[in-house]
Amino acid sequence: MPTDSPSSGLPSPGRRAVLGAAAAATVLAGLPGTAAAAPAAGKRPAPRRPRALPGGGDLGPNVVVFDPSTPNIQGRLDEIFRQQESAQFGTGRYQLLFKPGTYHGLNAQIGFYTSISGLGLSPDDTTINGDITVDAGWFNGNATQNFWRSAENLAVVPVNGTNRWAVSQAAPFRRMHVRGNLNLAPTGYGWSSGGYIADSRIDGQVQPYSQQQWYTRDSAIGGWLNGVWNMVFSGVEGAPAQGFPNPPYTTLNTTPVSREKPFLYLSGSEYRVFLPEKRTNARGVTWGSGTPRGTSLPLTRFYVAKPGVSAATLNQALSEGLHLLLTPGIYHLDRPIRVDRANTVVLGLGYATLIPDNGVTALRVADVDGVRLAGFLIDAGPVNSPTLLEIGPPGASRDHSANPTTVQDVFVRIGGAGPGKATTSMVVNSRHTIVDHTWVWRADHGDGVGWETNRADYGVVVNGHDVLATGLFVEHFNKYDVQWFGERGRTIFFQNEKAYDAPNQAAIQNGSIKGYAAYRVGDNVTTHEGWGLGSYCYYNVDPTIVQHHGFAAPVRPGVRFHDLLVVSLGGNGQYERVINDTGAPTSGTSTVPSTVVSYP
Repeated sequence: MPTDSPSSGLPSPGRRAVLGAAAAATVLAGLPGTAAAAPAAGKRPAPRRPRALPGGGDLGPNVVVFDPSTPNIQGRLDEIFRQQESAQFGTGRYQLLFKPGTYHGLNAQIGFYTSISGLGLSPDDTTINGDITVDAGWFNGNATQNFWRSAENLAVVPVNGTNRWAVSQAAPFRRMHVRGNLNLAPTGYGWSSGGYIADSRIDGQVQPYSQQQWYTRDSAIGGWLNGVWNMVFSGVEGAPAQGFPNPPYTTLNTTPVSREKPFLYLSGSEYRVFLPEKRTNARGVTWGSGTPRGTSLPLTRFYVAKPGVSAATLNQALSEGLHLLLTPGIYHLDRPIRVDRANTVVLGLGYATLIPDNGVTALRVADVDGVRLAGFLIDAGPVNSPTLLEIGPPGASRDHSANPTTVQDVFVRIGGAGPGKATTSMVVNSRHTIVDHTWVWRADHGDGVGWETNRADYGVVVNGHDVLATGLFVEHFNKYDVQWFGERGRTIFFQNEKAYDAPNQAAIQNGSIKGYAAYRVGDNVTTHEGWGLGSYCYYNVDPTIVQHHGFAAPVRPGVRFHDLLVVSLGGNGQYERVINDTGAPTSGTSTVPSTVVSYP
């Protein structure tokens, strides 16, 4: 995450402060099966079969449900915020759900691992006259560590006309209606770095101020105030015109393919999960006129998982045809969760967190149609995992164009909450997969952090053809952050920092090349395209390190990039080029981007 000033005249705070905290372990406890009857004398006992698992049920203590008549809503919101405000690597997880209706005089301050959502089919079914606030008082006005929180499916009428949402990575703002302005900077306009809006309507102006980069998809806005380095829009009504690098706007009229994230809602008194339909050449919100298009599932079709349940039980539920709803908390895994059935939904609430304890892969998806993974965090365990998330097996080749798998608000972390290691974090093998907003992060601060302590060589590897990434945030890996080997891949918005903690030039030497590119397209790829991609360096352990380029790709007509930038943060390390051997070097300590508008 960038931590320098986005404009001249503001002091740099240096790299993020180390905020140590250790995640407590959760007890593994599978759900018990039914006991078999004692066999009759002399007879062989019948083999035991696992009990069929029930669907539906209670959402657990960390899902807090409000309706307009609930007493002291503000008091409960404040209590949760006090617990979560600075708990960057804590174990608390909360989902705040508001039933349809109108609420008055609330200020819902949203801390770490807290999600706030409405329970209507439309955001306008649930209106908060008040504010949904993220600020950075806990970190002295620096919002570059405001991670892991979200707002979804609500309308908000801000008290003073402007709602503040000062976030950085892994903090989506989805399916929201702001009847006013939206300010993306903390009080005092301190540093902020990153963010994502989708399927939202902002009636007034979006005001980024100090946000260094941002991606907005399939939304409608009343205006956009400014840009710092990299502001990207696809399918956004009211977006500013293309202008990169000055102003730094990358604007696509539509998003090639999108399918919004599944969400929980109430139909009468029944919980259901809505599954929005796929759109091609999408533009604007999905909920603007009447009922959104898609299908829904009753909660009884989901196994409602609670922290402490075993991976074996989760797999049993999947094998019995249930979907998974992961309620807030931490889930320790001794084997992979296996998603083998087409159209399976795995939906997390309140940043439900999966931790592989013994070097396994946390979750694997078969080469099937229409899987939807959404709303959870994968935290690497202390034993190295070869991979943490696999979308499709190696060699997956089926055509999923009609019904792709989507990976949305699924975040991966290596270190920070404790020691963690993984060779490769996310591997995408299935064709036509849509990765819609992910932050894959090798931690640069927290507990269990060091060049070898939380070793993770590769962030995202894409082997499948026809994969689309919309909102790709990948940072700090020991070698390549992204490697793309599939054909016809597309990325709209990429945000990256190279690892801060490389001890010296030799540690990152890549054969004859100085450093590993942040985003590399494989040598044999013939067709690839990217829009609005940025890479930053902050080599604070050895500021003399030189990174040859941020981007590497074969030189051929079908491999094309638009609006690339590299930045040296305060002169801690330098880039010699932007992509391959093209682009000017970064300029000393000036923290001014070096840009390439079109390549080749």
